Amino acid sequence: MRKLLDNLDRLHTTNLGVKRIKKNLNLESDDVISYCQKLILDPESKITKHGKNYYITTKTEIITINATSYTIITAHQL
Repeated sequence: MRKLLDNLDRLHTTNLGVKRIKKNLNLESDDVISYCQKLILDPESKITKHGKNYYITTKTEIITINATSYTIITAHQL
């Protein structure tokens, strides 16, 4: 999971991804990248990799990130 942490500056998403993540997490801000970066850096978050994706799990959310392109695919509340 060190590789994800070393490449946080490459984290991005699409315009549709921003809309989807905002809706799924009930966010007001359009800056979903910063929000996700904070969750990834939170010591309480658990980072796992399954196949081509990273999964960041917090107490209340899960974020899916492509492990090759560092694209935030989606995020959901648990």
